[in-house]
Amino acid sequence: MPDFSIPRNQRELIILPVILKCIFMRSIWTGAIGFGLVNIPIKLFSATKESSLDLDMLDKRDHSHIHFMRVNEKTGKEVPWENIVKGYKVDDRYVILTDKDFEAANAVKTKLIEIAEFVKTDQIDSMFYETPYYMVPEKSGMRAYALLREALLKTNKAAVATFVMRNKETLAILRPTAEVIILNRIRFAQEIRSTEELDLPKKAEIKPAELKMAISLIDQLSKKFDISSYKDTYTEELIKVIKAKSKGGKPTVPHMRVVHNRATDLMSQLKASLKGKTKKAS
Repeated sequence: MPDFSIPRNQRELIILPVILKCIFMRSIWTGAIGFGLVNIPIKLFSATKESSLDLDMLDKRDHSHIHFMRVNEKTGKEVPWENIVKGYKVDDRYVILTDKDFEAANAVKTKLIEIAEFVKTDQIDSMFYETPYYMVPEKSGMRAYALLREALLKTNKAAVATFVMRNKETLAILRPTAEVIILNRIRFAQEIRSTEELDLPKKAEIKPAELKMAISLIDQLSKKFDISSYKDTYTEELIKVIKAKSKGGKPTVPHMRVVHNRATDLMSQLKASLKGKTKKAS
């Protein structure tokens, strides 16, 4: 929940550290938020970073770097970026598109994040969520940005908007924190696959006693969610393996065997789970 205990005049200044940090980051989109008749000039910055290791691809024979080249299929020669264009095949020929052509399709959407409506965030299924970005205002849009952020916080709502990024129309929601408005790209409904072709169990297969026991196990393991308690431990373990190998060591690989047994004795398995050391959170 937003922290409304922060005085208004202080909250106005909270965004400044975010802006200063973003000065050293590269914006990936520049445009404006369309809020009624108000336009708020902003820049988008990536809100995430990879936690996995950046591994190089090498030739196993001599450990030389592998390079990916843009090659002309007819000549076999590499093509520099400045000579590469985008095209769409119509019948037997390509129609070449330029940056102006993409803007001509909808010049407004390439530069404006147009707010269409406001909704409660719990109305949007998590399946639709994609990539988050920080929205940072230009100096001329500071006051309008702060106003929108404050209004979203007070109403506990998010804005639904559309815009074009990287030549693709994007559906997004704008949701506030005490410091910054976050733009979350979300998927269109037609991008979600149907579950009709999946082989899924029916509700009739569930026994009431098993359901009651399963709910008890859920209750025992339930607690307040704290994202900071979850770490990317696999990367840490992988670094240990790398360090061991760099010193000539040979890491031991644990043997795991996945057992596929029929759930004929679910009750005993659930009971054994409930006897574990995990205590129910207060």
